[in-house]
Amino acid sequence: MKIITLLTTPFTQKHWFADLLFAIIRFICGILLALDFGASKFGMPWTDESQHLDLFEVAAWFPEDVASYGGIFAVAPIFFAWMGAFSEAVGGLLLAFGLQTRLASFLIMCTMLVAIFMQKWGQSTWAMLPAMGFLWVSIYHLYLGSGRFGLDYLISKTLKHKN
Repeated sequence: MKIITLLTTPFTQKHWFADLLFAIIRFICGILLALDFGASKFGMPWTDESQHLDLFEVAAWFPEDVASYGGIFAVAPIFFAWMGAFSEAVGGLLLAFGLQTRLASFLIMCTMLVAIFMQKWGQSTWAMLPAMGFLWVSIYHLYLGSGRFGLDYLISKTLKHKN
């Protein structure tokens, strides 16, 4: 129980306005990550109507892309593709709403590091910028959590009152 409390309890800023500003950034980044980047990797119906995919099946192009990274990614491309898609789609939603923010941030951070160094490295800085932006936001929230404008804050208050 102590580890859950530690992972869930966010740090709050001195002034509520700072927490609000960080929550706006967290929400926008999480929603963009989930709906724009993560959804396309699951092959959602609005991305390709000619191909029917189960909700839990990654788009056909993504495991091939992951396998091209070589090394461990070539050994289990479907697993790593699914983990990348999951961390972007589900992790993005968790980040947006401030639910298990540190766990979601860790998954997003790992995915963005892979995207930067395995997929975008060697391209222009402009091509790496989206992954770098999501990386920076995830690192910040990995340390601080959701702040006072997230579900983690409400959960931690409830846990604190029960004890």
